[in-house]
Amino acid sequence: MMDEGVDRLHAQERGEIGMSVWGVHNNKLTSELTDDGFISIGWDDLGPLSEISGDREGLKTALSAFQPDAKWRSIAGQAGVLARFRDEIRVGDVIVAPFKPTSTINLGIVTSDYYFDAEAPTHRHRRRVEWKQVGLPRTVFTQSALYEIGSVLAVFGIRNHPDEFLAALEGGGSLEQVSEAVEKVSESLFEDDDTDDEPRASRIERHTRDFVLEALHKRLAHEEFEEFTADLLRALGYQARVTQYSQDGGVDVIAHRDALGVEPPLIKVQCKHKTGSIGAPEVQQLIGTQGQGELSLFVTLGSYTREALAIERQRSGLRLLTGEDIVTMVLENYDKLPQRWRSEIPLTSVLVVSDGVEQ
Repeated sequence: MMDEGVDRLHAQERGEIGMSVWGVHNNKLTSELTDDGFISIGWDDLGPLSEISGDREGLKTALSAFQPDAKWRSIAGQAGVLARFRDEIRVGDVIVAPFKPTSTINLGIVTSDYYFDAEAPTHRHRRRVEWKQVGLPRTVFTQSALYEIGSVLAVFGIRNHPDEFLAALEGGGSLEQVSEAVEKVSESLFEDDDTDDEPRASRIERHTRDFVLEALHKRLAHEEFEEFTADLLRALGYQARVTQYSQDGGVDVIAHRDALGVEPPLIKVQCKHKTGSIGAPEVQQLIGTQGQGELSLFVTLGSYTREALAIERQRSGLRLLTGEDIVTMVLENYDKLPQRWRSEIPLTSVLVVSDGVEQ
């Protein structure tokens, strides 16, 4: 089987056969996936799926034995996920893996058949993956493509927008090159927004979060983002003022708790209006402005490198806010924001179908 997989991968590289694009959600594991190069799913109690004979019917029988009270529809849905992971994903296929902690997307190539890692503490059903693009901002992709990968399933085929993800996979090393490649593809293709999945709560929430992030990124200039950050801090109960632009020495906003701004601690805030990763040098620049008894806050619409996060863990009085953190604060304090920002990010409250409802 391994030799067959390698032969298929080489055939794909020569352009002799096509590849499929799969979405895989994993909310259990985090950096282990990219650090160790694999994708995984749960259902550990079933043991090795390779020892379960038959196709989906065999998987349904095995699942029913472990979940005697589960509804038939649930068993059928789970068997579909397991069958896709074990049987349908092939070596050389492309994996699109949304990474929830940082609201980014990882892209990779499957390099092994299914295997069961009995030594792993959890998520033992695995496949090896060579990650090609890690930590891509969601703003790189169109909203309809993001909606498609918001499937409630753990493993699903990407049918409507595979070309966007393939373009990102092959788009080059820099974020600008990747964004350019995806934009060219999305402009040239007819976009079919029709999807098979119902617009349930988690999909609508993700759509809303993507909308907020995209609005902050595309509708605001850098100076406006600094002003927005100050207003967001005021909505959280702080006093805040924006420093003089371009002469701030790495400090864009000054915040404090008391009305006069004379009581410690003083919070120095640096804002980066971008969706890429912030590295250690930029974080160190902010730390260099921090006086005794002062706090530092870094605000970005993107994420942080591993080295930058290591600085946060080692240094008290420093907090790094990601784009996902900012979106959460916006949603939780929306009514307290000035009308200026609510006009740029128009939201309303609705009741939606719960993810747990059986259809």
